[in-house]
Amino acid sequence: MQRQKNDAGHLILFTRWPQAGATKTRLIPALGAEGAAHLQRRMSETTFAALRACCLATGSSLEVRVSGASDTAVRQWLPGADHYADQGAGDLGARLDRAITEAFARHPGPVTVVGADCPALRPTHLTTALRALPGHDLVLGPATDGGYYLIGCNRPQPELFTAMPWGTARLLRETLARAATLGLTHLLLEPLADVDRPQDLAHLGHHPGAQ
Repeated sequence: MQRQKNDAGHLILFTRWPQAGATKTRLIPALGAEGAAHLQRRMSETTFAALRACCLATGSSLEVRVSGASDTAVRQWLPGADHYADQGAGDLGARLDRAITEAFARHPGPVTVVGADCPALRPTHLTTALRALPGHDLVLGPATDGGYYLIGCNRPQPELFTAMPWGTARLLRETLARAATLGLTHLLLEPLADVDRPQDLAHLGHHPGAQ
């Protein structure tokens, strides 16, 4: 019997509207405000394409959560998702917890969230996460800066998002420590590099500010 779409899992893209001066601000010294916004747009679109490809391969559903724009604007920018929503108020942990909890209220399958900062993310990373979640409580994609580029859960886990060291090299380590305290089983994907700071631009293979 063919699985229902939502039973296959749910993918969420977390990103920001690519407005000059309001996104990728740590890259503005290297790229300028317009260049940083252009990079944000390009990486969001590349990540969205990877998510769409994973959905086609697995039958999973897709959601886009953006800060800084209306649902209508986001639908025009990144068309084809099943659901669109604003990230809402609070720190990153509050926004992630809200998105995951609301997704589980709508979908029976596991939920996986990714940001738009990892240009090396491929559909295979996403399919691996979705297929691992029935046998694991948690899947994490480690970022080389000490954070993570992907988190997948088979149920809401608010303890993993409260009072965490967001934006630091301790995030992954603290997340794994909390998972161990909670008795959660986990799988780690391969480490990939985020692009947040000028020195990270080397991971793109070229300097996007010249485009």
